[in-house]
Amino acid sequence: MEIIKSLNIKKSYGTVQVLKGINLQINAGEIVAIVGSSGAGKTTLLQLLGTLDQPSSGQIFFEGKDISNLKGNTLSDFRNQNIGFVFQFHHLLPEFSALENVCIPAWIGKADRKATEERALELLTFLGVAHRKDNKPSQLSGGEAQRVAVARSLINSPKVVFADEPTGNLDSANAKELHKLFFELREKYGQTFVIVTHNEELADSADRIIHFADGVIV
Repeated sequence: MEIIKSLNIKKSYGTVQVLKGINLQINAGEIVAIVGSSGAGKTTLLQLLGTLDQPSSGQIFFEGKDISNLKGNTLSDFRNQNIGFVFQFHHLLPEFSALENVCIPAWIGKADRKATEERALELLTFLGVAHRKDNKPSQLSGGEAQRVAVARSLINSPKVVFADEPTGNLDSANAKELHKLFFELREKYGQTFVIVTHNEELADSADRIIHFADGVIV
């Protein structure tokens, strides 16, 4: 079943056209890797599909609904309820514990505090870092911090998780572990993953690879 569809998406910054008409379909439960050289437009596409930015033209559909022009609170609520993000650098808030960092998106959505903490602990346990729940980000290793970031992306049970170079800042052993976790998470929680990556091993293990060059799918 199709979850995301883009029709002729174009994106320009000033006179520079970064995306030149992207038609793309992603099915529910898929793990899709987007690969290509730096500057090809992969991250821009991810930001548009994840509603962090808006296309210059074209349409993006989420479960059949056009989300290209959502704005303000409607957009924030949609993103908070449906989409999770994992970045190359974990972007954890330094003053909060691992558990609190995971809870924050749910608290923003005004979810019940106790239920949120229970869900966060379940995710940290599944990801193998529950023993670090009270530690601040500065006390975590790179691999641990990225697992906490993955837990945070899942706290609201999003339908789609967008990951931008999620293993780019990890050593090969931790990168391998994170690859494995994406597939285990898909099996357990049914998420769809769209992953921008330079990691060939991660790309090769995905259900589908989308090759990107110079703002177009090739």
